[in-house]
Amino acid sequence: MVDAVEEYLEELFPNPKCELNYNKDYELLIAVVLSAQTTDKRVNSVTPILFQKYPTLKELSNAQIGDVMDIIKPIGTFHKKAEFIIEIAKILVNDYNGKVPNDRVALEKMPGVGRKTTNVVLSNLFNVPAIAVDTHVARVSKRLGLAKDSDDVLSIEKRLMKKFDKSVWSRRHHQLVLFGRYYCKATCPSCATCKLKSICKNSK
Repeated sequence: MVDAVEEYLEELFPNPKCELNYNKDYELLIAVVLSAQTTDKRVNSVTPILFQKYPTLKELSNAQIGDVMDIIKPIGTFHKKAEFIIEIAKILVNDYNGKVPNDRVALEKMPGVGRKTTNVVLSNLFNVPAIAVDTHVARVSKRLGLAKDSDDVLSIEKRLMKKFDKSVWSRRHHQLVLFGRYYCKATCPSCATCKLKSICKNSK
């Protein structure tokens, strides 16, 4: 079953990558924090405005929360996220010389940064093998029997780490995200043309 999943993911997404746009390491961290409970597309619509207004971490760390809120309003939960990213900017400037640390513990201590965000950042910036479980990965994993319906995100992550070789963890993460985003969607999934429908709980 796992072989079939991997083969199909490779067929659909031979060059998977993060769809959040960023030019600097801290821009990815902030973009992932902003992406909670919204879409990458929506985040990509506000981050260019945000980083143009505040082109350096120092400037972002000194930003007025109301100004940041106005920029990121389209993504929802903008008050809390504005607080998070200003505080993250301050921490990076004051404690890490403006650099995102390659350190799970340090990252997870930052406001708004959980395990999923940390996995995305470590994987994309530092090539650390990791599987970040978002809503897409969770949905696909449960539908395909890679995880149990009752599993929480950490349980799903651990199961996927066992099923996939460590060398492809980050790759599989991106592929599962893209598969869930464009094919195995929450509503109206593309079951009719899916090569995995024989093993999918959703199509039975």
